[in-house]
Amino acid sequence: MTKDKRSTINVQGIEITILSQKEDDFISLTDMLKAKDGDFFISDWLRNRNTVEFLGIWERVYNPNFNYGEFATIKSQAGLNSYKLSIKEWVEKTKAIGMRATTGRYGGTFAHKDIAFEFGMWISAEFKIYLIKEFQRLKEDENQRLSLDWNLNRTLAKINYRIHTDAIKENIIPPNISKEQEQHIYANEADLLNVAMFGKTALQWRKENSNKEGNIRDNSSIEQLLVLANLESMNAEFIRMELPQGERLKKLNIIAIQQLKSLTTNPGIKKLGDGK
Repeated sequence: MTKDKRSTINVQGIEITILSQKEDDFISLTDMLKAKDGDFFISDWLRNRNTVEFLGIWERVYNPNFNYGEFATIKSQAGLNSYKLSIKEWVEKTKAIGMRATTGRYGGTFAHKDIAFEFGMWISAEFKIYLIKEFQRLKEDENQRLSLDWNLNRTLAKINYRIHTDAIKENIIPPNISKEQEQHIYANEADLLNVAMFGKTALQWRKENSNKEGNIRDNSSIEQLLVLANLESMNAEFIRMELPQGERLKKLNIIAIQQLKSLTTNPGIKKLGDGK
């Protein structure tokens, strides 16, 4: 399982933890409670009938494994003085995915951002507005960093592409050939890198992805673009060493596999993406 990325926002002087994984963001209700005056507990909010109905609708929309039978039982009891329900019981009984309780140093009760925003209204209307504002600011900052990282690696790939094509021109392209023949050799070497990196040529990728915009490299991940930039430099050196194309392909493929494994498992690379 992919480890959650942890970040914090400050809402009216309260530090609130956010755990993110892929497209899902979970906000700490435990931290949000610090902004509430007087004694108030998450279980108080959870026993409210309106809360239960909202949670049930959310789970119905996003959770195909939601247990409607258990939910119906809980809903029938919600609001009664004798009714008590913890987050752990809610999750275990209904197989809910919108909230979860975690343990450890950064433990507590976390809820999907949609649910956390709803919970924010129980703190105060003003708090909810500032919570949403600060959360959106965090997401905008993250998107800007991702965009900068992507553009940086695209630039590196372009620089190495020039090194690569210069090596081709100096060592492979024979004198006095036509422009059409020259372009064929460049394309052939570019596809050598595509096969080493992606396991297919640009034309094969286009046939398999006719519904996508751009080319195979435009649709690559940051890690793939970084490795591709390295492959272009290495292939330029292999060309100068006069290695046959078949031998270069094998070497570049092994290098691509090794480097991608390193990039996707190295936490230091993720810190660069986080701007840390």
